Amino acid sequence: MANFVADAQILRYSIGRLGSGAKGWEKLVVALIASLLLALCSMPHALCQSPKAQELYAQSIKLFGERKANEAIPFMEQAVKVDPNFSDAYLKLGQLYEFTKRFEPAMAAYRNAIKLQPDSPASGAAYQSLSTALLRLGRYSEALPYLEKFQTMFAPQSAQAKRISRQIESARFGQEALLHPQAVDPKPLSSVLQTTPSQYFPVLTADEQTLVFTALKPEGDEDLMTASFNGETWSPPASLSSGINSPDNEGTASLSADGRLIVFTACQGRKGFGSCDLYLSRKTGSDWSSPENLGPVINTRYYESQPSLSADGRRLYFVSDRPGGKGRRDIWRSDLDAEGNWGEPVNVGEPVNTSSNEASPFIHANGQSLFFASEGHVGLGGYDLFIADNGPSGWSAPTNLGYPINTSEDQASLFVSANGKRAYYSFEEQKEGVSQKSRLYTFDLPESLRERIKPVSYLKGVIADAKTNKPLAATVELVDLKTNQVLSRVQADAQTGQYTAVLPSGGEYALYVSIPGYLFKSLSFDFTQKTKGDRSAGTGMSLSVPLEPVTAGTSAKETLNNLFFESGRYDLAEKSRTELDRLSAFLQSNPSVKIEISGHTDDKGDAAANLTLSQKRAQAVVAYLTKAGIAPARIQAVGFGKTRPLAPNINDENRRLNRRIEWRVL
Repeated sequence: MANFVADAQILRYSIGRLGSGAKGWEKLVVALIASLLLALCSMPHALCQSPKAQELYAQSIKLFGERKANEAIPFMEQAVKVDPNFSDAYLKLGQLYEFTKRFEPAMAAYRNAIKLQPDSPASGAAYQSLSTALLRLGRYSEALPYLEKFQTMFAPQSAQAKRISRQIESARFGQEALLHPQAVDPKPLSSVLQTTPSQYFPVLTADEQTLVFTALKPEGDEDLMTASFNGETWSPPASLSSGINSPDNEGTASLSADGRLIVFTACQGRKGFGSCDLYLSRKTGSDWSSPENLGPVINTRYYESQPSLSADGRRLYFVSDRPGGKGRRDIWRSDLDAEGNWGEPVNVGEPVNTSSNEASPFIHANGQSLFFASEGHVGLGGYDLFIADNGPSGWSAPTNLGYPINTSEDQASLFVSANGKRAYYSFEEQKEGVSQKSRLYTFDLPESLRERIKPVSYLKGVIADAKTNKPLAATVELVDLKTNQVLSRVQADAQTGQYTAVLPSGGEYALYVSIPGYLFKSLSFDFTQKTKGDRSAGTGMSLSVPLEPVTAGTSAKETLNNLFFESGRYDLAEKSRTELDRLSAFLQSNPSVKIEISGHTDDKGDAAANLTLSQKRAQAVVAYLTKAGIAPARIQAVGFGKTRPLAPNINDENRRLNRRIEWRVL
């Protein structure tokens, strides 16, 4: 799948490893003719060849120059038959076989060339071609002896010796990988999706119910297609949008977790800044907006492609060959600021990027695990898939995903589900070395990788006015209670009120749902007790959120779910400040509003003591707010003890619900 990652366009199946069409042919013709002239004019041993063999050799080269490769082969075959010691004819025969995708005969010809002159630099091209072919076919053990011999022909610190050393490293890595395969069993995603010659680059929403992929149509056009999963089967794919797809190519898309923001690549037809640009579209209801070029900060006169959005759509990874990188095509990152503008892209740097090409980044929904393709890190050949994790000290050293996820063929991209259980990718079927078609596949991620990927949960539902059921385009923010940092921010659909928010595992988080004119809703999620083997943090939850309008004198109230007290005490824990700051901000934005803070307990303990405790807890909240600048006359505290339970005090869960602080507009 070299074309997935290396071609200037989004994808071109017609361009093979050796090249095709006029340019590919001309390059090989030039190489063959140049080597013919070298052999006949500057290599004394060539003059010792049989004149008949030389005549056949020259006729073969002439036919190839006339674009008649298959007709050229018999003449070169006859040349080595007439003169079995004609080493250069064996080399050219191997090249002709390889050009016509006849790899086994090609390798046999290269071996014959090497046997005739095993220690001569003249056999260098045969060593190189044979070892490269063996590596490409994943025959690492066979390639190693030829590579090791070839390396001895160069000075240890020469560029060529270093290149061969890298191939030796790959061969040894491949040998080891084949001995310890990953436990994966890829299966076609669904035959119903196979409505075009090829499908590739799948991406999904956090709930894995919406799929978007690139489809290659019979006429050569690439479009973005979408399909839905009902829990059992996939729907037939349909065009993502007539406003996005065009007669030119669109592809390599990335979705936000809720599926309402898409960034894709277009390389022709649209007015852009460079060879390939990135475009963005937003979904409202069932309609996608007209695509917007991401502008000159992201797109340059160079190549930008293969985007990957963070779960909330506020961070973008992409590939570019712009100046300032570590190699040729590097992975870059940009963040969306508070005004909705993309910041100056930053190269993710080493150890992710190398002096060679990186491609197709995918940032997992956890925001930490980056999957990407690279030809610069040691692998099984060509582009391999790797994972690196972003932590306090930067990116970890990339880890090869192993065999058979990676093979000697190029691997283009991988999408891993939010819960870290499944992976989706495209597999390119080949026949005699020629790409035939690409299909979408899925497999369960092996445990060795699942243990590394921090799973995330998701919360989805509908946000609406509690009185009228009118959908609300509310903002949903996830805050880390330990650091008081906003981890993600998404907005509900203005037409439907639908939202999807990703919930990380391994911490305590507050989720706030808010929109001007309404009381905010706070939710609490504690994943600190999840054990390493517990995957329940990676499950999805549904929760519709009714928001109460800010109306004085109503009975509407909300629970402050992220206030924390020690048992029997009324002093607020430090992590409560996230909630209190939200309430303070609400009062500052609604200066005419007065509220009541009420404290409640469960039925355990003395009733009078509970009443006093509930009053003091409510007063502690009032004290924090007044210290934050809210006028005391706007807030009053009241304690109700155990007299107003939300649920019968019959178990620990109900009692937990009853121990609460509420607020309402007076």
